[in-house]
Amino acid sequence: MKIAFIGLGNMGAPMAANLAAAGHVVVGFDQADVSVDGVTMATTGAKAASEAEAVITMLPNGQILRAVADEIIPAMAQGTALIDCSTVDVDSARAVAQQALDKGLLAVDAPVSGGIGGAAAGTLTFMAGGSDAAFAKAAPLFDIMGQKAVHCGQAGAGQAAKICNNMILGVTMIATCEAFALADKLGLDRQKMFDVVSTSSGYSWTMNAYCPAPGVGPQSPADNGYQPGFAAELMLKDLRLSQQAADSADADTPMGQAATALYEKFVEAEGGLGKDFSAMLPRFEKRNRS
Repeated sequence: MKIAFIGLGNMGAPMAANLAAAGHVVVGFDQADVSVDGVTMATTGAKAASEAEAVITMLPNGQILRAVADEIIPAMAQGTALIDCSTVDVDSARAVAQQALDKGLLAVDAPVSGGIGGAAAGTLTFMAGGSDAAFAKAAPLFDIMGQKAVHCGQAGAGQAAKICNNMILGVTMIATCEAFALADKLGLDRQKMFDVVSTSSGYSWTMNAYCPAPGVGPQSPADNGYQPGFAAELMLKDLRLSQQAADSADADTPMGQAATALYEKFVEAEGGLGKDFSAMLPRFEKRNRS
């Protein structure tokens, strides 16, 4: 398949390289001067998209996605699939999908989970929204770039799944870090706490697979000075998207709202920028109840 890949940053570049390594013809475009193994670079996004059978985008936010869509959709041939792997607001995902459908294109919103390591290893999880036909065209590409793809529903459903999942992730990481900080002040050994919680009702992914306490549980960013991993500012972005969606849907999400406020403070005023989102633990260690 001839594929255009627009947005060749930390995530997009290895995803595009994996597609090229699998034998697809990949033409790329990025605002930055980048080179990717196996990918031929175009001078504009529209030129990259003009002869493609599928166009994949991996972009920072909904505003940029809308701008790129305005540029590339007029250049795309009918029947081409526009596969957006960015994490953006649901309204932007649905607006771009409708814009593509109006042009006779197939559209899939397919944000990913798995981070830079998953992008490089081809082990991402895709959460996809769009028609059955659009998902069917994108699925073979998901199989190359990832280990799992879930068709969540119509346009916007992929973004909805991603932000709901990451709202849970942000909330549970805060609770896990709070609990370790409390255990410390109660004189409870961290390993003993892990041994209990990881096999009882407090079980969670943030405890069992991504423990924020150094030297406890499987290897995690906590064992590498809280180098990301999944950066705290990216968690903040996703939590803000969750609250934007909650406002739009008139949904009551007090825990999501509280988590957003805590990560805002951590990233913007407490030195959390550039650290893993699990670095909330040393933040709580330093704080008293007052």
